[in-house]
Amino acid sequence: MKDSEPGTLIVAAAPIGQPGDAPPRLASALATAGVIAAEDSHRVRRLAAALGVRPAGRIVSYYDYGDVEQSRVAVLLAALRSGDDVLLVTDAGMPGVSDPGYRLVSAAADAGLRVTVLPGPSAVTAALAVSGLPSDRFCFEGFPPRGQGKRARRFAELAAEPRTMVFFEAGRRAGATLAELAAAFGPDRRAVVCRELSKTHEEIRRGTLRELAEWAHGGLLGEVTLVVAGGAAAPAMDAAAAAAQVAAREAAGTPRKEAIAAVAAESGLRKRDVYGAVLATRRH
Repeated sequence: MKDSEPGTLIVAAAPIGQPGDAPPRLASALATAGVIAAEDSHRVRRLAAALGVRPAGRIVSYYDYGDVEQSRVAVLLAALRSGDDVLLVTDAGMPGVSDPGYRLVSAAADAGLRVTVLPGPSAVTAALAVSGLPSDRFCFEGFPPRGQGKRARRFAELAAEPRTMVFFEAGRRAGATLAELAAAFGPDRRAVVCRELSKTHEEIRRGTLRELAEWAHGGLLGEVTLVVAGGAAAPAMDAAAAAAQVAAREAAGTPRKEAIAAVAAESGLRKRDVYGAVLATRRH
């Protein structure tokens, strides 16, 4: 008979490559949790086998597709209320970090249920640590937007970001993304590409955005984490200099609207002021 006390939601990191990187407590949690909420039930069974344990609880699929993630929240909250501990794991890394998990954690916390974390591997901090770029301040940007217009706007907004930036990207899109970052941030911005971290074919490549875009042209195999240096503090820029910057970017192939947004972000000027300076230049 179960205790009347509610169970605990255990947010657990899974290895990003080698099973041996799993935190020691993960094996125990896999063997004892009443319910395992897993992004992929087959992968979690393979991980448990690699760690030498057999899951005792039922495995519930919990992945971010359609309404599956949201629809499972009520089921998992009910399990917690009935006294089961629920172990939340994704395919790799920490749940909720560009992976399913946020909705369940938020709902459990709102319901007053206990939530704890089983810390461990994360591609974000692993890539940042190995990059050699400043790590005293950084920001995680996850996967860039898929739509071209949204991507351009996001990169333009980040052009003047002073902190080191970490992105996730699919290997097949890595070359194109690096080229877009080079156009938005400038081709000489330092960056690091971390491919298949901790796996057999791990590769870490350092260079400028232009060099890395050329190297990754056509795409890469596997999972990729990009670490990009933050922008240096820009000197004060007047409207005329901003208009010249826009003209230079347009000449390099950047659409005017995107060039204006990027220059405004870098200079601290308002977009409408940069636009006005561009128009004034065109009249002369």
